[in-house]
Amino acid sequence: MSAKIRMNTEFRNKLFNKIKDVFENESTEEREAFLKSREDFNTAQQSTFELAKQVVERSYPKEDVDTLRVFKKKYGDPCDVVAKDKCFYFAHNEDVDDEGETKETKSHFDFGLYGNLDGNEGYGREDQDQFAHAYFREELKAKGCNPDILPQQSGKESNPHKTKHVDMCNKELGKSSSGYGGSDDNNEIGLAKKFNTPFYADVIGTSYCRSRAIACTKDEYQQFEQWRMAKADVVSKHTTWVDSISKQADQLKIGLKAYRYLSEGIELATELGINVDEAELVKTNSTGLTIYNPTNLANMIKGMKNKQSANTREAKILARQKYESVN
Repeated sequence: MSAKIRMNTEFRNKLFNKIKDVFENESTEEREAFLKSREDFNTAQQSTFELAKQVVERSYPKEDVDTLRVFKKKYGDPCDVVAKDKCFYFAHNEDVDDEGETKETKSHFDFGLYGNLDGNEGYGREDQDQFAHAYFREELKAKGCNPDILPQQSGKESNPHKTKHVDMCNKELGKSSSGYGGSDDNNEIGLAKKFNTPFYADVIGTSYCRSRAIACTKDEYQQFEQWRMAKADVVSKHTTWVDSISKQADQLKIGLKAYRYLSEGIELATELGINVDEAELVKTNSTGLTIYNPTNLANMIKGMKNKQSANTREAKILARQKYESVN
């Protein structure tokens, strides 16, 4: 049967998706490196935030925070100066410049899902989106989203296809309208909120974090930088893995497009070590099944005829004869 079945767009798509799914789930160096980068980040996220909380509480002692909250309850808005935040400017003064003068080294560290990866305060950059998509890749795939869209579209100009899938992923994750700390993140929902909730610390002051650099030691600062590098590594490893899949998928498309018969596609899958049931492919394609299988085509045509059976016709004649004899 397989030699007679011509390849068509539906068969090509089914074979492509089945084989590509195997590419995405097989154990490769690129995939394992990506999965390990997420595990390493999780470890770094927990330990580094604990350090960050200690540093923040040195500048904003818990007893002061508690006192101010008592005053807020008593006096209202004039004493509303305590807020929770998940991003901080940390700074140290242990370096010197070329002239031997002490210099301040500071950077922005955001512990949120969509926090920056380079220390530059800002929101909405592609690497921030890609980290969120890569971190929750399996959850997004299960919802029909494409969490690999950004590395797949790397180097390409903005286009509707890319925008559509990025927006779908961000909506599914519950990305807030701003992404900054404090009350702005009340807009978060879903996985974004679940990710961010454990990583808030109390700060004093109503200004943005840019204007309140929190003092830390050089060693602490370097630990914050290592954590941020672990976050960036998730994006890097995700990109490398997706690139490897994309290259394989591109060659797969070229091959399937050149094949005239379904049997060639089945043979390709077999050579790749992938078991594809031809009958299952054909069974779900009624056009291919009826055209290339005479028995099934005949049965289908017969089923379309509203033929009156001989037994039914004879029964009607007898019934009519009986009725006339009685009358």
